[in-house]
Amino acid sequence: MAEFEIVPNVSEGRDPAVIEACVAALEDAGARVVHRTSDAVHHRSVITAIGSGSQVVAAAVALAGVASERIDLRAHRGAHPRIGALDVLPFVPLADATLADAVVLAHRAAARIWRELGIPTYLYGAAASAPHRAQLADVRRGEFEGLAARAGDPAWRFDYGDLPHPGAGAIAIGARGFLIAFNVELASDDLALARAIARRLRERGGGLRTLRCLGLRLAPGRVQVSCNLTDVDAVPLYRVTELVRRAAARAGVTVARSELIGLAPQRAFDRTARAYRAAEA
Repeated sequence: MAEFEIVPNVSEGRDPAVIEACVAALEDAGARVVHRTSDAVHHRSVITAIGSGSQVVAAAVALAGVASERIDLRAHRGAHPRIGALDVLPFVPLADATLADAVVLAHRAAARIWRELGIPTYLYGAAASAPHRAQLADVRRGEFEGLAARAGDPAWRFDYGDLPHPGAGAIAIGARGFLIAFNVELASDDLALARAIARRLRERGGGLRTLRCLGLRLAPGRVQVSCNLTDVDAVPLYRVTELVRRAAARAGVTVARSELIGLAPQRAFDRTARAYRAAEA
């Protein structure tokens, strides 16, 4: 039986009761939660769950319902961009499943969420309905506060639904392969520097192919280069870390720490470990 991974990003990183309710919704619908992480500054939780096609679609709909009941974006403030209570919902094929299968599930989930909950969807990634919708950063531009105005633009009408949900906004639902979410924190309060490094490194700025980056402020004295490696074999983790380190060093700033969000294939860590061992030899 084909299995799929879903990696919902929920706009809640501070209230344990709400996060537990989100996890329970996924599990009660039949999906198996294999990882979860929450960040109070980003005000966001990332949950990884696995199941059959029918299980992950049911879990996605159940999660969207709980998120819309428990999270009101009109009172939400966090470091990370967001358009919805359930903000991002990618379907990832595993084992015998294909990306085309994941696209079908993305459509199925989006249709049910609009029909049953009244929450609209933009499709992105391999499920995108037009090239300008393929990248998540483009879909999320303007965030929750700009949804109503944006939905009136013919180029940015929702794929499913017609109006944002008053408190839950909209959802970016997609289909993609494995992605590594990896952040590098600078020992600095210089947000302009973090943003400049992100612009220099990301693919859109002429940097590394398949790399997406943002510069974010975490707290006073702490900024971060937040990265998504959309091809786990094209860009190694150590290369991202070292390029950020070198760019920061030119401004007299050091790297404080790095972190992985969610899961990543073992080969990504093995490749990085080999590179650092070779550098020390």
